[in-house]
Amino acid sequence: MTANKTKKSYSIVSYFCGCGGLDLGFRGDYVYRNEKHPKLPFEIISAYDFNEKCVSTYNDYFGDCAHIADLSKINPEQVPAADILIGGFPCQEFSSCGPLGGLDSERGQLYKSLLKYMSVHRPKIVVGENVINLERMQKGEVIKIIIKDLSEIGYKVEVWKMFAPDYGVPQSRTRLFFVCVRDDLPGFPEKPVPKFEGAYRSIEWAIGDLINVTDESIPNQSQFFEASRAKKGNGQGDESCKKDLPAYTIRANPKSRVQFHYSLNRRLTVRECARIQTFPDDFKFGFAKTVSISQIGNAVPPVLASCVAESIANYLKTVEEMQ
Repeated sequence: MTANKTKKSYSIVSYFCGCGGLDLGFRGDYVYRNEKHPKLPFEIISAYDFNEKCVSTYNDYFGDCAHIADLSKINPEQVPAADILIGGFPCQEFSSCGPLGGLDSERGQLYKSLLKYMSVHRPKIVVGENVINLERMQKGEVIKIIIKDLSEIGYKVEVWKMFAPDYGVPQSRTRLFFVCVRDDLPGFPEKPVPKFEGAYRSIEWAIGDLINVTDESIPNQSQFFEASRAKKGNGQGDESCKKDLPAYTIRANPKSRVQFHYSLNRRLTVRECARIQTFPDDFKFGFAKTVSISQIGNAVPPVLASCVAESIANYLKTVEEMQ
């Protein structure tokens, strides 16, 4: 009798890990809205972020594999080699809601920490993530520079523009994924199929069961801002969600300007924001409301990340079978 082959696992190093949305998507093994997302063939061996509170939230959920680090200064030779590098490099300088410093700013240059790691360790796959506005900056020149830099160190590069509701996320949010394959590997992963196109999940689908929950029987559900609406105009964050549609984007700079519930006269709770971002209910946020919602808003929705990760896993399986 031939013994069954052990399923191959691929190691991951995570840069700019934040609270862990992208990482959870790659790891899998979570339940969101009664849907089981299976364990994927990836093992996160080390994660890094500059924000101490993000690292604390990350480690509370994943275990102590995240480290506080300034990735603009870290020596990649002191970081473990991995099969895959992932990282949602800081988006503030590219976001339409941010200072728009672009590549001329210090934060706008942080994607180069990925390049340094790639040059030293030559991972098989690299997945970077950022905001949609990046592709519009300087009439498309900024994204061309980033793609050129990634390509010139020996990687094939595609940018996947993904509208989150197309992939089961109950939130209007578009993100760019920079998918890079080392140029000695054959083929390329397939962009995930948008299985929910035209059949979007609504905010009510995501949080409707929480409408009568006012305590911490579900973590973070009692936490919300009591701010009133702006006296003049309809400022960002003063919108009321539409019950039958995906929610507005959960923003990373909320202060008190979190959007209003679709039927209750209050703003969304921390848990409702986490649900809209597709975090499972056992993923807890232990800081003040502003900090927690900022962490949630900065994250990649795990369900969206899982779609990307499944494509990467299928590609690597095909490559293994060819060898």
